[in-house]
Amino acid sequence: MLARRTVLKGAASLPLAAILADPLLSRAAAATLNETALTTHDGRTVTGFVAMPEKTPAPAMLLIHEWWGLNDQIKTMADEFAKMGYVAVAADLYDGKVATDPGNARAYMQQVDAAQATGTLASWIDWMKAHEAVNGKVGTVGWCFGGGWSLNASIARPVDATVVYYGNVAREAEALKQLRGPVLGHFAEQDEWINHEMVRKFEAEMALAGKDVTSYWYDAQHGFANPTTARYDAQDAMLAWARTQDFLLANLG
Repeated sequence: MLARRTVLKGAASLPLAAILADPLLSRAAAATLNETALTTHDGRTVTGFVAMPEKTPAPAMLLIHEWWGLNDQIKTMADEFAKMGYVAVAADLYDGKVATDPGNARAYMQQVDAAQATGTLASWIDWMKAHEAVNGKVGTVGWCFGGGWSLNASIARPVDATVVYYGNVAREAEALKQLRGPVLGHFAEQDEWINHEMVRKFEAEMALAGKDVTSYWYDAQHGFANPTTARYDAQDAMLAWARTQDFLLANLG
């Protein structure tokens, strides 16, 4: 415990990207979260990690991990959101499994049951809305695999703001009508999967649904906001993060 506090104290003046990129620092930040069990509406027991801000009641953010699973990087992001004044919940859609290579990540992603994942995220949103530390305002954010699930979660349980980092947004207008708040999307010009064709179709479907979406494109690759990969683009990641903070401030307060 003392060692972790010493590490965190030394990291206090470092930028977020430096903490995310350093395994020791991100592990120390992740260790400050509280593991919390939840019974979903269909009777399953799932776990997530919760970070609380200094002052409550506060708005809340649901974080959904990349295809790697709920690793220290995503937990560190939850810790960062708590520092910004949000109740932050990092959900786990892999039942504790975390991948360190693309093969396992792909296998874990393909094993996800869509109905159960939707139920898990919807239950977490309901948990946040009912929590005494939450002021009623809720948003979602996800990266890669989690980007698509950020949108899916907001369809399943309408929230006040949705942030998608290069996630699958192939949804039809009928489903998108369930959204309540606006959507902010960060997309990469060099992304081979989440491309202009998909996003243009998404924007058209959002218009048909009468919903608000803002899309930003970056001259970068898929995963550009993750400082632990070779595709990380520091400048674009910082710009996307600033835009995310502004968007959440405007919609969650």
